[in-house]
Amino acid sequence: MERKKRGSRALHGSKIEDYCLIGDCETAALVSRHGSIDWLCWPDFSSGACFAALLGTKDHGYWSLAPVARLKGSSRQYVQGTMIAEMTFETRSGTVCVTDFMPPRGKNSHLVRIVRGVKGRVRMRMELALRFDYGRTVPWVTQADFGLHAVAGNDMAVLRTKAPLRGEGMTTVSEFTVGAGESVSFVLSYAESLAAVPRALDPDKALLDTERFWRAWGKKSSYRGKYAEAVSRSLLTLKALTYRPSGGIIAAVTTSLPEKLGGTRNWDYRFCWLRDTAFTLLALLTAGYEEEAIAWRRWLLRTIAGAPEQLQTIYGIRGERQVTEWTADWLPGYEHSKPVRIGNGAAGQFQLDVYGEVAAALARFPVVEDDIRVPAGKVQAKLIDHLCQVWERPDEGIWETRDGRQHFTHSKVMAWVALDRAVQYHEKFDGGGDVARWKKNRDRIHREVCEKGFNKRLNSFVQAYGSTELDASCLRIVLVGFLPPEDPRIRGTVEAIEARLMKGGLVQRYDTKTSEDGLPSGEGTFLACSFWMVANLWLIGRKVEATAMFERLLDLRNEVGLIAEEYDVLKKRQVGNFPQALSHIALIHAAFTLAGLWKPQR
Repeated sequence: MERKKRGSRALHGSKIEDYCLIGDCETAALVSRHGSIDWLCWPDFSSGACFAALLGTKDHGYWSLAPVARLKGSSRQYVQGTMIAEMTFETRSGTVCVTDFMPPRGKNSHLVRIVRGVKGRVRMRMELALRFDYGRTVPWVTQADFGLHAVAGNDMAVLRTKAPLRGEGMTTVSEFTVGAGESVSFVLSYAESLAAVPRALDPDKALLDTERFWRAWGKKSSYRGKYAEAVSRSLLTLKALTYRPSGGIIAAVTTSLPEKLGGTRNWDYRFCWLRDTAFTLLALLTAGYEEEAIAWRRWLLRTIAGAPEQLQTIYGIRGERQVTEWTADWLPGYEHSKPVRIGNGAAGQFQLDVYGEVAAALARFPVVEDDIRVPAGKVQAKLIDHLCQVWERPDEGIWETRDGRQHFTHSKVMAWVALDRAVQYHEKFDGGGDVARWKKNRDRIHREVCEKGFNKRLNSFVQAYGSTELDASCLRIVLVGFLPPEDPRIRGTVEAIEARLMKGGLVQRYDTKTSEDGLPSGEGTFLACSFWMVANLWLIGRKVEATAMFERLLDLRNEVGLIAEEYDVLKKRQVGNFPQALSHIALIHAAFTLAGLWKPQR
């Protein structure tokens, strides 16, 4: 195998879709099809990366494990029903299989790589370059009887293996040969440097335990339709994006993978978005995962408890409110896409639509006993009372624009959702809210949206009041039950978006060339919006077209079933952060819609 010189963009120049995800439900790693782990944040999703070659060069940290000789062929897959990745390499001398996984976490987090000989004999090379703090900090590495020990500040990593190790520059290297039926294991473990060295892990036992964990979880799914494989993989991915101690679900495991290659639309998605709550709960509940849905709801209640005027759009995995945005200037970015952002400034924006997402989420499981002594009904009532005071204000909207606030149509629709769901909840369960006031505001919003958010000339709902710009967020109008599918304005909106926002058969969020959002124009088509279009087409009776579009979208996944935030139809590449929770949530939702297992709440 040819090896690029040190200083190249990233090990082997991997595309975003070249990666697969492994994780322990507290953090996750991305493994390329070339056998290199180029991204891992330790000890959790929001920590600094110890492997950051994805956003830089080999000098910013990676862990490769692959044959020395040139390859004849290679393939990869997940062990069915799990997040265990298998990569098979074929050379002239033989074939090996590398199994990568992260066992469900106990006291410490572990990353396990097992090389098994399949046929003949294959010479392997392992290269390990730990670089803490997003590739900035080189640790102090010492040899130990079990392998090596690396420390930098509060971070400690321990590598256990029986393979020979040596230093080569600032990298640990191992070269060894594996024959048919033989195996060589590497276990990399993390702990705080003040803690004891993590205990040894039995790789084979850990593999069996990890397989049992994922398969037991996957069997809970209630979906039995035509697209079971795609739904299962998306559900497993959502589980892998869950921070198990709190129940929060992050938007993606990465930061700053660009929405346009070489561009500046690069954001940190390792946080929890309130707007994802309703769709996440919908996906989990519809698929039969009540335990995870309850945990997510509890995270939500703990997180938003407090003054309603301090509601944020984004929170940390434990519910943290401080999400300061800064740039890692030492990283050149994925394919020179700068800046590399850490944190997300959108946490301080006013986004009206989150009230609708929160209200829809709190309306589910109303009788669940929450262990945090925060009564859901009272929290919801305070939020809705506050909403009645602020819904007439402009906001930054679902797409978190950075060019000033507008009266976004989708935001007003979601304010209606908040009031509508709160009215239903409090009437059904006697929540004691000011229902008469809420109904009055709900009905006002509905009339206003229909009057100011709909453009008769375009025969479509538009991005903002008085605007002529189309916006794919208007596809959610029917999904949240604001208008029924048979309403001619819904069909008109679908047809207008088809005519003006679709590119290469996929949906753009909006036209970045004509719509002011405070950023340079240009981005890929938005995959969640494309799945929303599938659901819209189905609901208005265009079922053949909906099915065809859904299957075309499934073909955009990589060979292990993962998708990013967006897709560049010209370069035919996935772009944006990866894997993207909202894309997988929208996929699940579309699959249930096509199976007739979901209809909009009315």
